[in-house]
Amino acid sequence: MRLQAISYALILACGCVAAGDALAADAAGVVKTVKGTVRVERAGASSGAAIGSEVYGSDRIVTGPESSVGITLRDDTQLSAGANSILELNKFAFNTTTYDGVLDASIKRGSLAVISGKLAKANPDAVRFSTPTTTLGVRGTAFIIEVGGNGESAR
Repeated sequence: MRLQAISYALILACGCVAAGDALAADAAGVVKTVKGTVRVERAGASSGAAIGSEVYGSDRIVTGPESSVGITLRDDTQLSAGANSILELNKFAFNTTTYDGVLDASIKRGSLAVISGKLAKANPDAVRFSTPTTTLGVRGTAFIIEVGGNGESAR
């Protein structure tokens, strides 16, 4: 009986580890830099961002006044949101072998500097950034998006 209980415990432990690995594999990227107040909103909850925090394809990243955040996605895309910004990662998927996937993000307010990664280089049509008034397809490697406080695109 004791051996059976130990076996069940090991099976459950292995299952939990596999589930944790599966969740980690779904991460879109990692926070690399934080200045000031930065929140990550996910599934109705909000937490402070810290260096090393994972971001997921449905997260909303909000920066406060005099704040900024730098995020590196799994395909090496670099995102840098400035003060008073709202960045929504609507969808992110990336196959590290084929470089297939999708990146769909929205900048609702503030500024976002982007250096595109492997996904945009392999399949530019799979990368899209939106503002309240414009949708941008990525054809270059680096660009900046600015959205005014009232949601109107400044550039």
